[in-house]
Amino acid sequence: MMKKSFFVHAALIIGGIITLFPLLWMVSASFMSRGESTTFPPHVVPHAATIAQYRELFIRLSVGRAFFSSAFIAVIATLFSLLFNSMAGYAFAKLRFRGRERLFGLLLAGLVIPAQVGMLPLFLLMRALHLVNTYWGVIIPSLATVFGVFLIRQFMLSVPQELLEAARIDGAGEWRIYWSVVMPLARPILATLAIFTFMTTWNDFMWPLIALTDQSRYTLPVAIASLTAEHSMDVELMMAGSVVTVVPVLVLFDGLQRYYIAGLMVGSVKG
Repeated sequence: MMKKSFFVHAALIIGGIITLFPLLWMVSASFMSRGESTTFPPHVVPHAATIAQYRELFIRLSVGRAFFSSAFIAVIATLFSLLFNSMAGYAFAKLRFRGRERLFGLLLAGLVIPAQVGMLPLFLLMRALHLVNTYWGVIIPSLATVFGVFLIRQFMLSVPQELLEAARIDGAGEWRIYWSVVMPLARPILATLAIFTFMTTWNDFMWPLIALTDQSRYTLPVAIASLTAEHSMDVELMMAGSVVTVVPVLVLFDGLQRYYIAGLMVGSVKG
């Protein structure tokens, strides 16, 4: 038993080191002076920590503008996605209407279609609506997703129907039931969906690259990628840009972690 416990703890420690080391080295390299991270043998920690790379990113290269673009797009897309996906999920789970199951099955069939296939017709649609090179042209495709509707619907199915019937007897309409009864119960799954949506929108590279033609509107992944061509040998600058990209996602995950775990556990325990 002692040997088994030792190997379990050793495996957890080794796994944690392997998982976290690239992230820790990325942070460390971002504080190194130029060229220090490419020396041999490689340095793990900077000899003299400096914020010169971050200063260059935000002052000379104006990455702060790209950070604002990414933050605006990700926050707006996440908030509206929670609203629209939860409304659709509630309707598919709790409202009875003709063709409900067939329509939901048709939506699920969309999961097997790669997103890249729809980018050309989506771009033509955004161009027809005069939304190319606008933030809304990037945001609108993320406002509702098949995965989001499916995730919310599966949770809504677990909400007791008796609870909704009791609210209807008390005179509550469907909107009141949705907003005041169901939404407070759905906080764990909404937090889970918020994390997935924010991460997907924040890290998205392909669609913003297609939809945004003005360099001043570039999101952070697109702006960092454009810096790679100009500063391909400046590893420390690239690591600083990567840190700026990763930190907001880590902060969001840490803030919603307990709701996220609760959302993942939904449906795993009955009764």
